[in-house]
Amino acid sequence: MTKAALADTPLNAKDEASVPAASDRRHALAAMFRVVRGETERRAAPLTPEDQVVQSMPDASPAKWHRAHTTWFFEQFVLTPHLKDYRVFHPDYAYLFNSYYVSAGPRHARAARGLLTRPGAAEVTAYRHHVDAAVERLLATADEALLERLAPLMQVGFNHEQQHQELMLTDILHAFGQNPIPPAYDPAWAPPRAIAGAGFATLAEGIHTVGHAGASFHYDNETPAHRALVGPVRIARALVTNAEWLDFMADGGYATPTLWLMDGFARANDEGWEAPGHWRKVDGEWRIMTLGGLQPVDPAAPVCHVSYYEADAFARWRGAHLPTEMEWEVAARAGLIDDAFGIVWQWTRSAYAPYPGYRAAPGALGEYNGKFMVNQYVLRGASLATPEGHSRTTYRNFFYPHHRWQFSGLRLASYDN
Repeated sequence: MTKAALADTPLNAKDEASVPAASDRRHALAAMFRVVRGETERRAAPLTPEDQVVQSMPDASPAKWHRAHTTWFFEQFVLTPHLKDYRVFHPDYAYLFNSYYVSAGPRHARAARGLLTRPGAAEVTAYRHHVDAAVERLLATADEALLERLAPLMQVGFNHEQQHQELMLTDILHAFGQNPIPPAYDPAWAPPRAIAGAGFATLAEGIHTVGHAGASFHYDNETPAHRALVGPVRIARALVTNAEWLDFMADGGYATPTLWLMDGFARANDEGWEAPGHWRKVDGEWRIMTLGGLQPVDPAAPVCHVSYYEADAFARWRGAHLPTEMEWEVAARAGLIDDAFGIVWQWTRSAYAPYPGYRAAPGALGEYNGKFMVNQYVLRGASLATPEGHSRTTYRNFFYPHHRWQFSGLRLASYDN
């Protein structure tokens, strides 16, 4: 949740507004649909049917559920309202595979998704084929007016599925990490190479436009673009590394209450944190569970699988802080930071809240982002699991401060001269 490339449209596609004819729009939408749907299946291919049903914690979902949910999304929001005489694949699947769209009807409990041994992985594959064929038929037969209405819905569907492609990897990695004989998702997997950055870049005080502007695809939480006072601040060019984190651990970082927010220190003690998520000691040496299996911790690699609480404590230990999301965005636009995309999502100190003037979209799709704007923190950038074409400088990812099963890391900022 592959590497992310800096792009303002999914799959580096053209804006819908720039497509000159219905035939071109039809071709572009169909091509993107096949690529996105194919990437989901490519990520599922290394998994056995048993792998696909496991749910290792309430925050994670089985791979089979991700495959079915993204299919239900197209069935619910694209096919049922727009394809005449479309028949749903199974009347119970809307209940089983709706996630949190209350307006779309009742749903199976999130924490119990791993209990859905039926339908099996093969039935979910058949479901995907059924919906894929119907979407292809819809795109092939839609007139220009319908294509214009479908284009934004399809774009949301593409990006929604790409989000779940990332979750497929983070969730199966967590599940594999619970196995006493740790399996590898991909034995040939290797982590992306970090850029060796040094020091801090200075961001002078100024008023900048932040947030998404323009017609290219974006989520509603990235808007409206607005002016904000940013700086002066110094922001680290490079991500925090495992070597730096090992120093933090050796200095008693996890046991020093003055470094921690109260809730974070309680969480760390209750759950026995003494290292980042997916780290374990083997014969006296730290190793990390990766998509390639259990591997030695590479001191030069950026630290990964840390919560907001840990990131905040580390920053305080270093006499620094986490950047705000505005500082991060302005610095990224200016090319002042390295490894902004494609390695780890980076925690910011910004609470996930609406931008000035924000309005959620009408209808069930309005539940996509706005109703989660409380008690979470913003992460910026993109990770090694983010599908290509799914990142941009204005993208606002968000998680609860204790979450650390994602590919999440940090860079530092300082107000010192």
